[in-house]
Amino acid sequence: MSQNKLHIISFDVPYPPDYGGAIDVFYKVKALHDAGCTIYLHCYDYGRGHASELEKYCEQVHYYERATGLGGISLTAPYIVFSRRDQSLLKNLQGIDAPILFEGIHTTYFLSHPTLKERLKVIRTHNIEYQYYTELARRESAFLKRMYYKTEAALLYKYETSLNKASAFLSLSITDNRFFQALYPNSRNCFIPPFHPYDSVNSITGKGKYCLYHGNLSHPENREAVIFLLKEVIPFTNAEFIIAGKKPSVDLQAICNEQPNCKLIPNPDLATMDELVKNAQVHVLPTFQRTGMKLKLLSALYGGRHVLVNDAMLSGTGLENACIVANDSKDLVSKINELMLLPFTEQDILSRIQQLLPYDKRENVLQILNVMGLK
Repeated sequence: MSQNKLHIISFDVPYPPDYGGAIDVFYKVKALHDAGCTIYLHCYDYGRGHASELEKYCEQVHYYERATGLGGISLTAPYIVFSRRDQSLLKNLQGIDAPILFEGIHTTYFLSHPTLKERLKVIRTHNIEYQYYTELARRESAFLKRMYYKTEAALLYKYETSLNKASAFLSLSITDNRFFQALYPNSRNCFIPPFHPYDSVNSITGKGKYCLYHGNLSHPENREAVIFLLKEVIPFTNAEFIIAGKKPSVDLQAICNEQPNCKLIPNPDLATMDELVKNAQVHVLPTFQRTGMKLKLLSALYGGRHVLVNDAMLSGTGLENACIVANDSKDLVSKINELMLLPFTEQDILSRIQQLLPYDKRENVLQILNVMGLK
């Protein structure tokens, strides 16, 4: 299988794997390498820098500059696509005859280029992007940012219906798979859940002493969820809460400090986060955006005890039976109080193992190899 060559174009440098998109790309690269693929990885670098770790799994790693700012603006193409159009990428794709896996529609600027006409080209969709940007616009209070999100959403809506040069779409949620299947019924469409660092369920039995919310706290989606918890849930339960994540704003820290039963842990390192996940009694993970797949959910399911979510968090995951669901603040408070008293058992772990079978990386990498024409 050493001759199974594959180009992978990543929208960002996927190392370190410290946020959702990077996690999916990095562990997919690793799984494909372990399956015998010779990988030519192409990364757009706009701040994360070169990563020697990637060379362990790739025959070649190429880095390209993203045309940010005015250089990335087009009247007809989405910013996330037009800003990733480095001609050196096209030259490197032309130089080695191999299938191409585009990570996110962000990377598809050269999808329709005539010199790549005969290539097998597959898009890994990380979102229904026009919906994602529509939701960002709805939540953004700053006028200029809101106008940017609205404009990008409109351009993405048009762009996402013009990807007919792709042979297949690999969606990371069931909802996204249905969307692209309806748009491109003549292409191959597969639901392939996100790749992740977990080889097995590592949850521990017994009871923890706190509830946990974790995520990138600078992201608008996560910030909205945390403020909701701080104002409508945490003050009405006696349970101890920990909120942990990257880059919390000053005002978010201030709101958290007002709650006597809540502790904020900003920018925890990986070891600290692993311990927080493992020892929590209840993972409380609401979201108000039904787009993409939240990797924090997998982190909680593979490493934690009880996982309490709303329907939006489960959208497109197929993991309804692995979680407890509450859709309003009153129900969340009630469920938290119940779960804080409920030990997590060996039977709970066995049930979770069964529920997570579709997320087995070893099976999903075989599906990708099949779609890419590699064996």
